[in-house]
Amino acid sequence: MEIPRKKKAAEATTKQAGDAAEDRALAHLSTSGLHLLARNYRTPGRGGGEIDLVMREPGGTLVFVEVRQRASRAFGGAAASVSHTKQRRIIFAARHYLMRLAQQPPCRFDVVSVEAGKIEWLKAAFDAS
Repeated sequence: MEIPRKKKAAEATTKQAGDAAEDRALAHLSTSGLHLLARNYRTPGRGGGEIDLVMREPGGTLVFVEVRQRASRAFGGAAASVSHTKQRRIIFAARHYLMRLAQQPPCRFDVVSVEAGKIEWLKAAFDAS
């Protein structure tokens, strides 16, 4: 009996689409003057969080970026898919990242949505409070 590979192919396609969305978001933010510090920053251990892009603005503000990609705006679109739980995981990872720094710079949480070929950059999409 042969094991179907359809599911693995779909997972690979989803990962590739996510990576492509991150590449587009990174290019867009870099063109806007931000500098990449880390990509796919993860906290160690289970149950932690991940930050898609950690960037620095020319003025020194550290920007933690969540990239979301959707084929359409149905069901609220990409930006709306950043749930409260997802925000908490990103904030957890950001705090972990900041512990490594001697001085804490100003910080912000942005969301970049990639939908139907368009990029939308939402600055200060949520906060850590």
